[in-house]
Amino acid sequence: MQFIDRSKISVRAGDGGRGKSSFRREKFVPKGGPDGGDGGKGGDIVLEVDENINTLLNFRFNRKFTADNGGAGDRKQQFGRGAEDCIIKVPQGTLVKDAVTGEILADLTELGQRAVVAKGGRGGRGNAKFKSASRRAPTFAEFGEPGESRELLLELKLLADVGLVGYPSVGKSSLIAAVSSARPEIADYHFTTLTPVLGVVTLGYEKSFVMADIPGLIEGAADGVGLGHDFLRHIERTKLILHIVDAAAVDGRNPVDDFKKINVELKRYSEKLSKRPQILVANKIDLPQAKENLPALETLAAQEGLEFFAISAAAHENLDALINFVGKQLDELVPEVETVDAVKIFDVAKDDDPVIIERNDAAEFIVRNKNLEKIVAMTNFDDSEGLRRFQFIWRMKNLDALLKARGIKEGVTVHIGDIEFEWHE
Repeated sequence: MQFIDRSKISVRAGDGGRGKSSFRREKFVPKGGPDGGDGGKGGDIVLEVDENINTLLNFRFNRKFTADNGGAGDRKQQFGRGAEDCIIKVPQGTLVKDAVTGEILADLTELGQRAVVAKGGRGGRGNAKFKSASRRAPTFAEFGEPGESRELLLELKLLADVGLVGYPSVGKSSLIAAVSSARPEIADYHFTTLTPVLGVVTLGYEKSFVMADIPGLIEGAADGVGLGHDFLRHIERTKLILHIVDAAAVDGRNPVDDFKKINVELKRYSEKLSKRPQILVANKIDLPQAKENLPALETLAAQEGLEFFAISAAAHENLDALINFVGKQLDELVPEVETVDAVKIFDVAKDDDPVIIERNDAAEFIVRNKNLEKIVAMTNFDDSEGLRRFQFIWRMKNLDALLKARGIKEGVTVHIGDIEFEWHE
């Protein structure tokens, strides 16, 4: 199965249903009054973690998601039907960002976890809701509120306990194949592994941990060289790093230098990642050339304050000692406090909603105010009472004075949301 770990999608929540304008008409009830019902709420766009999904492959060809609109209200104060939410299944470990601002909206790390990424519009109020002592027979009703829409970036960060890092061809794939049931491609050329591979390592009855084989890093990975950003992203969630070096220096590189260069890249990418607990693992000790480099690697581990293991993944030498030690380390590690809010979308209501007036290239005026834009979208301007209600709100917002202060002239166009108005004194 192809591994896709980044995708961009468009989502649009459903519009609220239209409110009904009607009057009670029954025998022996000559003045029944307004009885128009409210429209139903539009469907939300909801992301949900599904244990049966491992990659973002489903979004490669399906990038647009739209929820249903709410039903219209009816007479006798019958409410419109609320629309079903549009549920989008995502893999565990999905990070959700706003594609325009880059803001992190949700971090979906738990099975079954949900996040509302676009809210459906509320239903428009029927004319029964506008009845008052001074307005006995209102004829107007509201349109439904438009649903929210946005562009999202989905990034999958693997949820593994242990991450294997190191230069290409140091034996990371051989190690994970030797200690788990994972079967990555193994060959004697660079970048054999181009996508992360997960393997479950069993230590005994009811005890196991997840190991991730991260594709080989090279110098410049923090700048994106060799798909560095794509690979480094998957190490961020690991609790422990096994830093694999080629003790036999098969490719003619110095394993001590390799260790230092990779750690430089980790630090450049993330200061937090550079402080993650590491174990230095010298692989390929079954080859005769390894004996020359082992003393220098042991000295390096002592200088860095790291545990050191010399193994051969191919010959299965010292693997049990390494895996048992890793298991003990994981039991003793204190989980880091997650700094990204699990779900932070739309939870905070802002009290300040200022009226902002701008000019476009055509010297027209643009009025920006979330509440006002919502009212414009829900107002039926073909109804005289609805128009008068909007004019009252216009005066309450003091828009005439604000526009005059910006130098508006007779007949100039004013934009609020998707509606254009022509300004007259």
